[in-house]
Order: sequence, then C-alpha cells, then structure tokens
Amino acid sequence: MNRHIPFERVHNFRDLGGYSAADGRTVRWGRLYRADSLGKLRGADWELFLGLGVRTVIDLRYPWEIEAKGRVPEHPSLAYHHLSIEPRPYDQAALGPEVDPGPYLAERYLEVAHDGVDELRRALRLLAGRDGPAVFHCASGKDRTGLLAALVLTLLGVAERDVVDDFALTGRATGRLLADRRADRPAGEPVWPGYGQAPAAVMSLFLGALAREHGSVHDYATGSLGVDDALVSALRDRLLEPAAAPV
Repeated sequence: MNRHIPFERVHNFRDLGGYSAADGRTVRWGRLYRADSLGKLRGADWELFLGLGVRTVIDLRYPWEIEAKGRVPEHPSLAYHHLSIEPRPYDQAALGPEVDPGPYLAERYLEVAHDGVDELRRALRLLAGRDGPAVFHCASGKDRTGLLAALVLTLLGVAERDVVDDFALTGRATGRLLADRRADRPAGEPVWPGYGQAPAAVMSLFLGALAREHGSVHDYATGSLGVDDALVSALRDRLLEPAAAPV
C-alpha cells in the first residue's frame, strides 16, 4: 500500500489512515497526515494540498529552519501552529560512518521525548480538539514527525509493529529528499551513510527505551505529557472510524 500523496516537491506527505486500532476500530483515512516541509508547496502542489481539506498545520521545526525554508502558505482555511519540539540541535550529516543509526537516533528521540514535553502535549491537544483534517511536519518528515506519529498512533491503539512499519515508510522518499539536499547544497554531501535513512530499528529501540523508562508508551504520555482518558477518547473519536453498531 502506498500512503504517500503524489506531490511534486513535497516528497514524504503520507496519510496515517487505515491502521487497525483500539476496540476493533480503524484509523480514518483523510483525517491525519504527516509530511516533510510544507514550505515547498507551490502551484499544482498547493492546489492538491488545498483539495485535501486540511484545517490544522503543526510545524515541528526550529525557527531558523522556517526562516530559511519558509512555512506553509497562509490561507483562510488553515490554522498554523509552530511547536518546535527539539531543543537540542544536532548535525546528522556530519556524523562518521561508524555511527549506527538505530541506537544513535533512538537516543536523540528520547531527548526530544523528555525535553519537548510542553510542545508534544500541545500538539496532542490540537489534534484531539480541532475539527477537520490535520497535518504535522518537520523538515524531512522522519525524526520529529516520526516521534509524534508514534505517540498519536499508540494512543489510538495501533499495534507497535504497525507504528514501526509506518516510521520505516520514509525510506520510500529518502532518495528524493537526498536529491533535494544535493541540489540545495552541491558542496555539502552528507558524511554519514545513515543520513536520511529510516531503518525500523530506530523506532523499535526508541519505543522499547520509552517503555523501560516509563512502563509503557501510554504511561509516558499520561505521566510526562499529562494525557488523560478524556484526551485519549477525544483523539479516538476524531481520528478513528465510528464503532460498528451492535447487530
């Protein structure tokens, strides 16, 4: 199944619908998207985006990234929210070939899970409380976006194997993302062979570490993010297909 929406310049825009979730329900198609930078939306891509009916955009990037690359174009139908969730920047492109992407990135994700609690809490509340389809994104739609997607899907009751598989789908966009980077920085080829890659081990290690530290991913959400039953119910009501009526 190809979840990627066929934009020309936005390469990692994906629908999170269709996954089996809590109580035998399914994540609704066309309600929640994840993406790379929406500052690239122009022309036919912009029209395709508007046709999806998105009402809420959550931008997880640093302010300097937005200044350099732009944000989603303003439109009366869109509510834009900037929630930079990663307080400690790091340069993946400059890492040496000896760095294993799995443990390294899982550790960076743990830092974000601990440092970005206020922004992650606000993002979850926005996704639970806003009407209409929503999208959240960072620069490549992999790391910061992948972390938030994992939290949302887990709270919806999606199985861990599906959460991990969803993360790894970025691999289908890696080639185009790297081509864009080379075009933008012709003299700056990444040193790290793992740059732009999304091996399943990254998400598996991160979710395992979060569970060891907090008991479970759900316990992390309740204990560190202040997620309560009402918020989980609101997320599920908005993002899951209605439960089947009893026969």
